[in-house]
Amino acid sequence: MRRKLIQWLGLTGILALLSYTAAVVFSPMRYPGYNWMAQAVSDLSAVSAPSRELWNRLASLYGVGSVVCASCVAVFVSERKISSLLFRVGIYLFAGMNWISNVGYGMFPLTDSGKEITSIQETMHMAVTILVVAFSIVSLICLIVNGFRDRRTEDIGVWAGIALLLMMAGSVGTGIVPPEYFGLVERFSVFSAVGFNAVLGIYLFLGFKRAGGAEHG
Repeated sequence: MRRKLIQWLGLTGILALLSYTAAVVFSPMRYPGYNWMAQAVSDLSAVSAPSRELWNRLASLYGVGSVVCASCVAVFVSERKISSLLFRVGIYLFAGMNWISNVGYGMFPLTDSGKEITSIQETMHMAVTILVVAFSIVSLICLIVNGFRDRRTEDIGVWAGIALLLMMAGSVGTGIVPPEYFGLVERFSVFSAVGFNAVLGIYLFLGFKRAGGAEHG
């Protein structure tokens, strides 16, 4: 079974997930007083955060890995004309979300961790978050709907549904639970996208066979 380079690059999605997980788990060690159950993940990478340097090191594969994986998935499904236009649009939007996330958060990181949003930079950070969430939701809905229409992508639709449920649970939960549990439910949202990206990377590695991808020679 021979795989093309673009398929091997799908594994960068798994590397991105591992890198992000390591950053989330170990960065608090350099942030005295950080409460992961109450504070957002983005507090760890804020400009003033004492954990920023460690975060940047541990998450170094996260940003680039996510973009490479999502972009390669988009190119692959486009060239192979996999499934329907709706499916491919969902993939394109998900890839766009990863670009917006990587570039946007890089340009506009939070200035102060755990503080109120007051500066223009912090406002832009929130604007990026809104775009990321919007692109994520629309892309996942496209993939879910296509899963009902095309049984070849039914399993991908299920994964998209799981990711959307986790994302919504995090988004809605942060406004419902007490402040001391904000960080706990927020992590459902932040891991949903990077986790789904890793899933797409695995499908890319396998050539999207069930979805109509090319067989390996």
